[in-house]
Amino acid sequence: MSKANFPWSSSRRIQDEPKQGSFNKDTHSSTDDPKVVNNNTTSLASRRRKKLQQIAVSRIKSVLTTLHINRPVSSSSSSSSSSSDLRHLGSCPKIIGTLFGYRKGHVHFVFQREHNTTPVFFIELATPITNLVKEMAYGLVRIALECDKEEVVVQEKNNKRVKIRRKRLLEEQIWRTYCNGKNCGFATKREIGLNEAKILKTVEPISMGAGVLPGFNGSGSGSEGELMYMRAQFERVVGSRDSEAFYMVNPDCHGTPELSIYLLRV
Repeated sequence: MSKANFPWSSSRRIQDEPKQGSFNKDTHSSTDDPKVVNNNTTSLASRRRKKLQQIAVSRIKSVLTTLHINRPVSSSSSSSSSSSDLRHLGSCPKIIGTLFGYRKGHVHFVFQREHNTTPVFFIELATPITNLVKEMAYGLVRIALECDKEEVVVQEKNNKRVKIRRKRLLEEQIWRTYCNGKNCGFATKREIGLNEAKILKTVEPISMGAGVLPGFNGSGSGSEGELMYMRAQFERVVGSRDSEAFYMVNPDCHGTPELSIYLLRV
C-alpha cells in the first residue's frame, strides 16, 4: 500500500515535530535562564562574604585581647582602670597569683581575677627573690603586709560635714613587710609597665607552675640574670574592710598552703 492511502500518518508526524521542538526549547530555556544563574552566584557570594566577616571579627577580637594586656598604662588611666577592676573583684573567692623577679632583683606579686585580665594588685617587695626561694625551700612561708589606717577626714561642704571614706585595702601604696615574722623592709604598690605586661603575657597560658625565663628583661640583654616565676591559684578570704588573706591552692587539694599572704590595715 502507498502512503497516499494513509494521509493521517504524515500529518500526525508533522504535528508531533513542533511539540518535540517546543519541549526541547523549554528545557534549554529553563537551564540557561540568566535569572537562575544570577541567583546561584549571589547566594555563593553572600556565603563567602559572611564567612569573611566572621573571620575578620574573630581576628579583631584576638588583636583587641592582646592589646588589652600589652597596652602601655598611663598614670591617669591606670588609676581609673585599677579602681574599676577592684570594684569588679568584689567577693571573688579565687584569683590568679603570680610571683616573679630577676635572680638579682626583688620580689614582685601580681593578683588577677583571671589568667588574662588586667591585674588588680601589683606590689614590689624589698626582699630579694633568692631569699624568698630559700625560705620556701625550708617549708611554709607567711608574708604579712601592714599599712597604717588613716583617720577619716571630715570636710565642710555647703555648711554640712562630709566624711571622706578611706581607700580600699588593695589601693594602699606603702606596706610594711614581714616574712615568717622577720621584718623585711617596705613594699610599694606599682603600676603595670610594658616589661611587666610582656612577662604576664608570656606566663598567661600557665595555670599553675614555676620556672625560669632566661634573659627576659624586655630588651633581651639579660643584664639582671634569669627571670624566676611562680604562678598558682589563690583562695581569697575577706575578713573585713581592713584585712584580707590569700592562700595558695595546692595541686593535691589537701594539706597546708605553702604560701600565704596577709594584708592588714592597723
